Amino acid sequence: MPNWFQAVLLALAAWRTWHLVALDDITDRQRRYVTDGRDKLLDFIECPYCLGFWFALGWVGFFAAWGTGATWAALPFALNTVVIALNHWLSSE
Repeated sequence: MPNWFQAVLLALAAWRTWHLVALDDITDRQRRYVTDGRDKLLDFIECPYCLGFWFALGWVGFFAAWGTGATWAALPFALNTVVIALNHWLSSE
């Protein structure tokens, strides 16, 4: 069972990896290739409640299998999420 800090890291990493796959420009070409003509699949990928759940489940499974290794792997994704949030917050003023 992750402690509160590890749980927050995993949650932030799950959001960042979902966002990377679902919405980031860098994966736009791959996303269009996979979903070409499949609107329901695109809806699933872009839905944080749908695909986001599976990313979260993946991070939990990763943590269950490798504990500390998963925490270290989640750290850069979590920090990147914080950078994105701070940038959004600071640039909106």
